[in-house]
Amino acid sequence: MFKRSEESKLTSWYFEIDRRLLGCVLLMIVLSVIFALSAGSVAAERIGQPWHFFLVKAIPFYIVGLTILFGTSFLNKKQVLLLSAANLAFGLLLLPLTVLMPNMINNSARFVDLGPFNVMPSDIMKPGFIIITAYFLAKMKQCYGANIFFNKDAWRFNTWLSWSYYLMVFLPVVFIVFNHPDLGTSILYLAVFSAMIFIAGMPLFLIPVLGGVGLLMLVVAFFTLGHVHRRIIAFFTGTGDTYQVDNSVDSIRHGGLLGSGDDAFVKQYLPDVHTDFIFAAIAEDLGAIMACGLLVLLFFVFRRLITNATNARDLFVMYATGGAAALFGTQICFNMLTTLNLFAPKGMTLPFISYGGSSLLAYCLLFGMILAIVREDKWK
Repeated sequence: MFKRSEESKLTSWYFEIDRRLLGCVLLMIVLSVIFALSAGSVAAERIGQPWHFFLVKAIPFYIVGLTILFGTSFLNKKQVLLLSAANLAFGLLLLPLTVLMPNMINNSARFVDLGPFNVMPSDIMKPGFIIITAYFLAKMKQCYGANIFFNKDAWRFNTWLSWSYYLMVFLPVVFIVFNHPDLGTSILYLAVFSAMIFIAGMPLFLIPVLGGVGLLMLVVAFFTLGHVHRRIIAFFTGTGDTYQVDNSVDSIRHGGLLGSGDDAFVKQYLPDVHTDFIFAAIAEDLGAIMACGLLVLLFFVFRRLITNATNARDLFVMYATGGAAALFGTQICFNMLTTLNLFAPKGMTLPFISYGGSSLLAYCLLFGMILAIVREDKWK
């Protein structure tokens, strides 16, 4: 398509970008459009809307998301950092509004009403969180050496480069998200943070400590949040409200190996068929073979992120790409555990595939920035 001897910015971008990763992201977006027609039509008809209702609503997000993906992939490291800081600041400004002026959707105050759109700050700020955390860890390593966890200087308030300042922002964010209530996203943030500091050389004996924090959050949620209590009891006892997960498993079974096609009907009984349980609808429509093919695609993207992280020359790039892999992989695991009824439902979408504007834009921004810094790290 282009000759490498040409010296235009577009030509350099084409030959330097990770085309395998970019191609997989574009393929996931195309599949998302297809599944929005399939699963989204069922959800739309259930609420009395035309079959194309959710697809029409999603089209502006697809256009903006693709623009963000390609636009950010041209940036350099400094521009990526500035954009990440702006993204994180935007999310941190909106997050308190979920407490002061909560916009309740499905009994959760996760959203902020911005006129024609409902924005989920905890979703929007994920890219900024990962990139800025990666920059923070890289600068900590540069300033304090290998021992950034038990070095007293790394905890003092006399410099901005301090764990104390970082945790003063991170912990309230997790607390607010937890109280939305949104146990799944708060544990997701903790899991990504844990993965990133593990990559940065966290001592192994701290792993049980972080695991204990996650378990403590689950226990607190079990005793204080009614919906979490009901879902966990239903999962372990098989009693109570198991309507969605039962239909999810039945939908996958009904699809068989090759799919039910026009005979697919179980998905009609899934209220969140176009979001949290979209994989069940895919399995019923196309069958287990095609559903496993989708999982292979998702795994390839995860593996590509890990490969880019291990091959990175810059610590910042390694931490950022590793954090992106942790976010992507953990969210897929959460969604699959729920869909297959291997754990209590957590309300977690399937990255790039599920319907959801905030999630799509956040992932397009994150992957665009990852493509940009990996390209610069490899070629510049």
